Amino acid sequence: QLHLVESGGGSVQSGGSLSLSCVASGDNYERSCMGWFRQAPGKEREGVATIDAAGGTTYADAVKGRFTISQDNAKNILNLQMHSLKPEDTAMYYCAADQFRPNDYCSGSWYRTQTGFFGQGTQVTASS
Repeated sequence: QLHLVESGGGSVQSGGSLSLSCVASGDNYERSCMGWFRQAPGKEREGVATIDAAGGTTYADAVKGRFTISQDNAKNILNLQMHSLKPEDTAMYYCAADQFRPNDYCSGSWYRTQTGFFGQGTQVTASS
């Protein structure tokens, strides 16, 4: 069992920046996939960015070039830096983790299957 707690959400003007963090605790000995997902009102939850055990990163097309995912394994912290925020980025952002998965699962299928553990979420609002 993994427990994930997000922080760092808030409200900014369009074009602004925010940083999110997530602390993982519990059965931390293996985390194949770490990532961020988001859900806007009236829409399905979608993958934003993932990082696998080898440090490989992937991004949804909508955020490429604007968001950066990183992790500090020693501190069990996952980060998401968001720049040039747009109103369409407004959503609840969730930290996620899955265990015992191959790297290509984290970068591919995980966006669709959304298996594993999720935090409670942190709200990000970008207003025009």
